[in-house]
Amino acid sequence: MAADWEEIRRLAADFQRAQFADTVQRLSERNCIEIVAKLIAEKQIDVVHTLDGKEYITPSQISREIRDELYVHGGRVNIVDLQQITNVDLVHVESRASDIAKSDKSIQLVLGQLIDENYLDQLAEEVNDRLQEAGQVTIAELCKSYDLPGDFLTEALSQRLGRIIHGQMDQYDRGVIFTQAFVSRHRARIRGLFSAITRPTPVSNLITQYGFQEHLLYSVLEDFVNSGRLKGSVVGGRQDKAVYIPDIYSKTQNNWIDAFLKQNGYLEFDALTRLGIPDPTSYIKKRYKSSKLLFLRAACVGQSIVDQVEASVEEAVNSGTWTDVQSMLPSCLSLEDTGILLNQVMRTSNIQSSARTFSDTIVISEKFISSCTSLFDPLMRGKAEKEIKSNPVFLITEDELKQASVVVENAAFSKKDKRGERKKKASEGSGSVKGGGGGNAREIRIRKTKKKGRQDDDSDDETTTTTQNRSKQQEVPFMTQGDIEEVLQKHVQDCPEEMLSELAEHLIRPLTKMYQEVVRSVFMSSTSSSTGASRKQTVKDLQEEITNLFNNIRLFEKGTKLFSDETQANIAKHVLKTVCTDITNLLFNFLGAELMMAVENYNSITNEVRIKILGKLPEETKGPLTKLHNSLNAKSLEEFLTNLDSVAEVCGIMLKKGDKKRERQALFQHRQALIEQLKVTEDPALVLHLTSILLFQFSTNCMLHAPGRCVPQIIAALSTRIPEDQHKLLSKYQGLVVKQLVGQNRKASQTGEDSEEKQQAEEDTPDAVRKELLSLTSEVKDLALRPRKTSLTEE
Repeated sequence: MAADWEEIRRLAADFQRAQFADTVQRLSERNCIEIVAKLIAEKQIDVVHTLDGKEYITPSQISREIRDELYVHGGRVNIVDLQQITNVDLVHVESRASDIAKSDKSIQLVLGQLIDENYLDQLAEEVNDRLQEAGQVTIAELCKSYDLPGDFLTEALSQRLGRIIHGQMDQYDRGVIFTQAFVSRHRARIRGLFSAITRPTPVSNLITQYGFQEHLLYSVLEDFVNSGRLKGSVVGGRQDKAVYIPDIYSKTQNNWIDAFLKQNGYLEFDALTRLGIPDPTSYIKKRYKSSKLLFLRAACVGQSIVDQVEASVEEAVNSGTWTDVQSMLPSCLSLEDTGILLNQVMRTSNIQSSARTFSDTIVISEKFISSCTSLFDPLMRGKAEKEIKSNPVFLITEDELKQASVVVENAAFSKKDKRGERKKKASEGSGSVKGGGGGNAREIRIRKTKKKGRQDDDSDDETTTTTQNRSKQQEVPFMTQGDIEEVLQKHVQDCPEEMLSELAEHLIRPLTKMYQEVVRSVFMSSTSSSTGASRKQTVKDLQEEITNLFNNIRLFEKGTKLFSDETQANIAKHVLKTVCTDITNLLFNFLGAELMMAVENYNSITNEVRIKILGKLPEETKGPLTKLHNSLNAKSLEEFLTNLDSVAEVCGIMLKKGDKKRERQALFQHRQALIEQLKVTEDPALVLHLTSILLFQFSTNCMLHAPGRCVPQIIAALSTRIPEDQHKLLSKYQGLVVKQLVGQNRKASQTGEDSEEKQQAEEDTPDAVRKELLSLTSEVKDLALRPRKTSLTEE
């Protein structure tokens, strides 16, 4: 035992010596930091470095410090504050706070704050104090006061109702907590207020005025109404449109509505709305289930009004007159409501086929409409006869045209047979024609061989297509709506203007159709009255006129060849537009007469009319006539004359070549016509035109049909054919005419020119030119009007 104590004393002495002895090796601060960092990296120790870098702290120590701070702060602390207190990075604080909230059910992490149950109990006690003082609190106010989310507060406070908080939560609105005393006061106020109401009152107005809690009011009000404590009803549900209607008002209201319906036979929806009924249609259907009411847009009418309207309509139909139901209906009904009522009446009484509704309020029987239609029968006949005389083209369809032209076709067949005989004779004697062949020797028919299988060019195809599109029947108008109204006003008395206007609009189409039939009948009767003798005379006159025009064209072509190519083209275009167009219109009018499509004056036939006539011609005639029609737009007369030969052969018309005597007669007649026109005209431009053409005919013995723009070329061509003094006179007169035309509205107004230029400007003024033209006009006329030796020989 003594040895043991001795050993202990010796060890203590050694330990004491070791403590007081100097250390041979020591670790520096840097080495310690590196060793700790190495241990942390190898996860042998779990420590956190503080923000100031002077200390290490373990996670458990962080958790202890967080719990201590939560207790110190009364059960609610912000994580940001904890980070400053613990002097540790915020990530570690958030991590440890989240672990604490997960491990301890009494602690919650809300919006970055740790809250324990002690704080919530304390909060509930404060809420209870406020509740007992005010009678009610709202979660929204508490959210602002405590800076906590509403759902969290609602859940926390609902768990403490009846334990810490002495109150209840509204079952319709969990955002309100109130006490039983508050509910009792609320019920008493509601009971007193609604007991005093005697007329319909919007509930929303009462909530705003008296500050009721909305959901609580609706719940208490429904309890009072269901239990019979309040004599009334709530309509409109729990919305802004909710209205409380007391029974005393409902009783008075129902009595008034019943009396009004019984006395007037209708109910206006706007009137019920003014009485405080928000949904009049549902109210009427619910109250008058067994009554037969017709619901319209703005009102509902009873059976008495419907029967009255039905009787009036039936009377109008049976008597063949009309009736306006607007006078027997309430003034509150709109035109749309009246139309709905009339349609219902006509549908139930099965008179839709015997009457029509005009202007939504007027019922007109079909008998009355028929009588109005018959007023126009005499007018149709007279107008149709005038139309046939003035414009008989395109008044009937193609089928009717075929039926009406049977006689004409038979005559055409016989004519073709005669043509065939004439062709044979002509072919036998066409080898050579001698001068001694008699008068028929001049009547040589110019023939061209038709090439079979040849297709027309693109322009012909387009023309054919256009013809087909335009060959549809066009209706002949009868009267405008205004004219029909005027006729109705004269014969139909005491009718509203709206009715006459709509009746006229309704009659336009049937009257037009009737008029087409009358026109067709008149046209057919007038066509059938034509005789064969008049037709022969027409063909004879046509052939004579075409022959004269044909010879004139040939003579004009002869004179045209004395000019240059450009001038020849301009003159040819002018001849095509005038004389050639006339002969083309003659042929088209002749063929149109055979198809009952002729006009009285062939000069009125336009390009469109020719295309329409082409659309109704048979194929063997359409081809040559289409080429003739297209050649009017060509630049040479040769093409037109070639196509004219083909058309004449198809139409059976003999083109007689003019002999010398006939040519001399044509030259004389053309010259005399120009001379007569020159004698009476005083227009300088026309005087120059006629004089130059007459001088050209005198000098060349060739007829000329040229436009005004070719007068300079004609005067140039006369330079070698007339004396020099005459040509100078013509040239001077031409210059004056040009000055008059160009400078007619312009005067010389130069102010800074020399005296010669001023004098020249004064001489060139329009007045001076006009005076000089007047002085020279008689001299220019004498060039063409003076007697000539060749006149007698030519005649």
